Amino acid sequence: MIVISDTTPVISLIKISRLDLLEKLFGEVLVPETVLRELTTNTAFKKEAEIVQSSSFIKTSSIQNRKSLEILRAASGLDDGESEAIILADELQSDVLIIDERRGRKVAQNLGLTITGTVGILVQAHSENMISEEEVKICFEYLKNSGIRLSDSLIQDALSIMQKRR
Repeated sequence: MIVISDTTPVISLIKISRLDLLEKLFGEVLVPETVLRELTTNTAFKKEAEIVQSSSFIKTSSIQNRKSLEILRAASGLDDGESEAIILADELQSDVLIIDERRGRKVAQNLGLTITGTVGILVQAHSENMISEEEVKICFEYLKNSGIRLSDSLIQDALSIMQKRR
């Protein structure tokens, strides 16, 4: 299985101390070079950078077509990390792209990529009995309180999916 991630889902999972779910669900997660830089070079987030660097299941991969990157950034207004993640997912024909930002998700979907996000990871982990429904709710609350944008309707949709899968 080929899984690519953008920056925000990794940061979000670190914030809730559940980065381990990526390894448990997918084994290996690829990030483009720009995403790795975003995750590891901000001096305000040294602890988070150390967590990423010590996570052996997070691997770096390079995009092949730099021109595609320039075109996507210019046409979509996405940042470098999101753009590289989308291009890498397309180039490698990934099974899933983990991306949270609404505009990036829309671009990825328009390209026919299969996507999920932080909420989807938590729902999938619940459905595979890795975490309880109560823990998912706590994670949602913590993410909201730490500045991650999660709409009430998204949370309700996720909880509804989890309840249907019981």
